[in-house]
Amino acid sequence: MADASDLFDLSGRVALVTGGSRGLGREMVLAFARKGADVVIASRKQGACEALAKQVESETGRQALAVAAHAGRWEDCDALVEAAYARFGRVDVLVNNAGMSPLYPSLPEVTEELYDKVLSVNLKGPFRLSSVIGARMAEGEGGSIINVSSVAAVTPSPAEIPYGAAKAGLNNLTLGLARAFGPRVRVNCIMPGPFLTDISKAWDLEAFQANAKRTIPLGRGGEPDEVVGAALYFASDASRYTTGAILKIDGGAVYPAA
Repeated sequence: MADASDLFDLSGRVALVTGGSRGLGREMVLAFARKGADVVIASRKQGACEALAKQVESETGRQALAVAAHAGRWEDCDALVEAAYARFGRVDVLVNNAGMSPLYPSLPEVTEELYDKVLSVNLKGPFRLSSVIGARMAEGEGGSIINVSSVAAVTPSPAEIPYGAAKAGLNNLTLGLARAFGPRVRVNCIMPGPFLTDISKAWDLEAFQANAKRTIPLGRGGEPDEVVGAALYFASDASRYTTGAILKIDGGAVYPAA
């Protein structure tokens, strides 16, 4: 039986993370590299990806590829896959982390453009990347796909209905892909609650914290690095008998139906 610490070792593997230049994606990129993986960092801004790639290489000695890609565009997803395989020849871990939930004044005022953009980034892109990379994983040495959903998938607020619908679709996609690509590829999902990433700078933090003390059993929002344990579990051999799982990480904030 392997030593517990060895189960989380990612040496020799390649991890691709969308939305990887900031927030939860950034924390996962750094965690994977610190555990021995080479990384592909994808987001819309090339400069942000390159800055993190330099940090990864200087701090960990691992290789890092920065790729500007819009996760909601089919052609960008295909180009990202080709760039990753051209550089490393493989992808062992795919993290579909990119997401967006723009504010809208009311439901009737949600434009077709906004709706399509939200569904594309949160659902269409993960479908395309998972389909192409998952098929290559299944034909090769296997791998792990990690989707990053949201508690909005099960308890959407009125301000995030298109987003919640897309994330509910991502939960469903997780289950379907686990069956489609098993047994060589494991497909799991992290379902975060409120995390204090850079997005939280736009919140009324005083009001949020007061509400969190009343409504969240752990009494606070999550710190970005608190996603790392789940990400490493799903990425590594520690979860070798886990697929089709949806792991809620929200301090106990919501209670999804069984």
